[in-house]
Amino acid sequence: MNGKRILLGISGGIAAYKCCTLVRLLVTSGAHVQVIMTPDATQFVSPLTLSVLSKNKVYSTFTNQDLEWNNHVKLALEADLFLIAPATANTIGKMAQGICDNLLLTTYFSSKCPIMLAPAMDLDMYQHHTISENINKLQKLGTIIIPAEEGELASGLYGQGRMAEPENIMLQLEHFFKPTTKLIGKKVLVTAGPTYEKIDPVRFIGNHSSGKMGLAIAKAFIAQGAHVTLICGPGVPALPSNNLLHLINISTAQEMYLACIEHFKESDITVMAAAVADYRPEHSVEQKIKKTTEQISLSLVKNPDILLNLGTKKNKRQLLIGFALETHNEENFAQEKLKKKNLDMIVLNSLNDIGAGFGTDTNKVSFVFNNKKMRVLPLMSKEKVAYELVQEIISLTL
Repeated sequence: MNGKRILLGISGGIAAYKCCTLVRLLVTSGAHVQVIMTPDATQFVSPLTLSVLSKNKVYSTFTNQDLEWNNHVKLALEADLFLIAPATANTIGKMAQGICDNLLLTTYFSSKCPIMLAPAMDLDMYQHHTISENINKLQKLGTIIIPAEEGELASGLYGQGRMAEPENIMLQLEHFFKPTTKLIGKKVLVTAGPTYEKIDPVRFIGNHSSGKMGLAIAKAFIAQGAHVTLICGPGVPALPSNNLLHLINISTAQEMYLACIEHFKESDITVMAAAVADYRPEHSVEQKIKKTTEQISLSLVKNPDILLNLGTKKNKRQLLIGFALETHNEENFAQEKLKKKNLDMIVLNSLNDIGAGFGTDTNKVSFVFNNKKMRVLPLMSKEKVAYELVQEIISLTL
């Protein structure tokens, strides 16, 4: 990031307060930061504060107090990257539709550098089909989207819509400006999310996996130049399209098994981060089971052990990494799993750790190796865990 010229556009949402931390992180990394704000954004965070943090004048209008013109063309052409964070529904809509009614938008339409957006809005707005269409349109035009994160929102609702945390935005920027070549040409297989085992047309056996960890791992491999085949269970959010990404959507453990068997033979590195159901109903029915009795019994049969099957097929050039989510006796179970399934490494996490496990934006894991060594990581974002995991895998491939 040293010496990179970052044009930071801030639009009018409560998430604008995070930009104080973002600017500080950018400046600390050695970047030159120029801030542009929409008029509404100045109501959420002070231009003076951002000016002090960025060590540069902050612009929000076409002219200053002396009626001197703030040259949006010059601002646009000098930037190495234009990051708009937060990007509100209003700003995203205007960008998609060609509406140009403030300095930030005028600068956007004059820019020739790469564009990154970090959307931020309430849950229902973020899920509205119009917003999705606008984001998809911008993405197809080459805009890099930093997806909103899940958490508590200003409205009091809980869900996806929070602007990505400044630290996670920084990871995206660092990957963008400093891609490594260590995994270029490598083929990686990653699984993510749950599997759903059908009982009837409306019911299933599943688990609480959100797929966030698997998605973060896929993104971290892509950032290193690898070709990633991502096998996703149901309910996992889509990743932005990328020429290094091959996405396969599945529902059941059997479907995931077949997809893994098909693509494993070509993979150099496989990371099995999905939470696959161990059992499925022996029989599923085509019509909804009616509530006519006090009790109902389900006969369950074992699903194929995907990781065990891949371990038997693994050759010397391949790396196979598994995940283990335990509630007790964690390290011993992880060591047993390593040996039994012929793995090179296990990512171990415990449901006893606060902030780790299903559905969270953070994770606390340990890397367990065949030589009984273990590297314990502190609680951190899943994006950071993914970065550390990929770096560990790179060290194993050297």
